[in-house]
Amino acid sequence: MKNPFRVPNLTRRRIGLAYATAIAADGIQLLLGPLGWAFIDEFIDGVAMILLSLLVGFHPLFLPTFIVELVPVVDMLPTWTGCLALVTSLRRSKPEVAPNRPPRAASERSSEVIDV
Repeated sequence: MKNPFRVPNLTRRRIGLAYATAIAADGIQLLLGPLGWAFIDEFIDGVAMILLSLLVGFHPLFLPTFIVELVPVVDMLPTWTGCLALVTSLRRSKPEVAPNRPPRAASERSSEVIDV
């Protein structure tokens, strides 16, 4: 069984599909109105969270977004799209580490610190 918490390679296609999913979820909820229909909003949020986790990997920020989406009027905001933008920017800014090599200790680095 694959690890559900692993982060897949963020290709343009994966990110594009994730944005399409997030925008579709936010758009459908906006069209349903502030009160939505009985449990349809929650179903949309569950599907959005699962699809986004499959596309870009699970991130802890998806959980508060899911909880915020349960609030009746707040679910009309584009929370899934905003959360995805934050998650992808955090994942892109994370420094890459060579697969079989641990990061270098501070004593092994060359003199990268400049004393003033």
